[in-house]
Amino acid sequence: MTDNRLQDTLAAFDAANAEDPNQSDDQGTLRPKEWLYGRRMSETLAAFRPEATEALQLAARCQHIRRWEIPRSDYPLGRTGYKKWRSQLALFHGEVAGKIMAEHGYEADTIQRIKDMLIKRHLKRDPEVQALEDVTCLVFLRFYLDDFAQKHDDEKLIDILQKTWKKMSEEGHAAALQLPLPPEMGALVERALSE
Repeated sequence: MTDNRLQDTLAAFDAANAEDPNQSDDQGTLRPKEWLYGRRMSETLAAFRPEATEALQLAARCQHIRRWEIPRSDYPLGRTGYKKWRSQLALFHGEVAGKIMAEHGYEADTIQRIKDMLIKRHLKRDPEVQALEDVTCLVFLRFYLDDFAQKHDDEKLIDILQKTWKKMSEEGHAAALQLPLPPEMGALVERALSE
C-alpha cells in the first residue's frame, strides 16, 4: 500500500510538472523544464542516498513543483528580491505538494514534514534536510552549471560555487568530486575550491 501510494504521488507530482510551458534539453530531447528537474532530483537522490525515506523521496521530487507559476521577474532585481522570491517559492512548493499528498491519503504530519524540508528548516542539523540540500547542489553542478556559466563571468561563478560548497556536507563534497563534469566546469570547480 505505502509503496503504491508513494509511486502514485510521485507520478502526480510529475503530472503537475509536465504542464510546464518551459522546455529543457535532455540529451537532444526537449522536455518540460520542471518535470525534468524533478526526475533528475530523484535519480540523483537514488544514487546519493539509496536508503532514502519516503519523505525524502517526496521532497526531492517536488522541490520545484510548478515553479513557473511564480516567475523571478515578479520580484525586484538584486539579492533582496532574489531571496524573497526563493522564500515564497519554497512555501508555494510546499502548498502545492501538500494538496497532492492529501489527495493521496498522506497525514498532516507527513505533509508538514515535506513543507519543512522544502524551506530547509534546520539545515545542517537535520540529516534529511541536509541530504536534500546536497542533492539539490549535486543536480545543479551536474546538469545546470554549464548553462549557468554561459550567462555569468568567472568571478560570479566562483562566488556561486563557493556558496554552493558551503551548503553541502562532507558526503556531498565527496559525491560532487565524482561528478562527470565537462573539463571546463571541472576546472572551474577546482579553482573555486582553491581560492
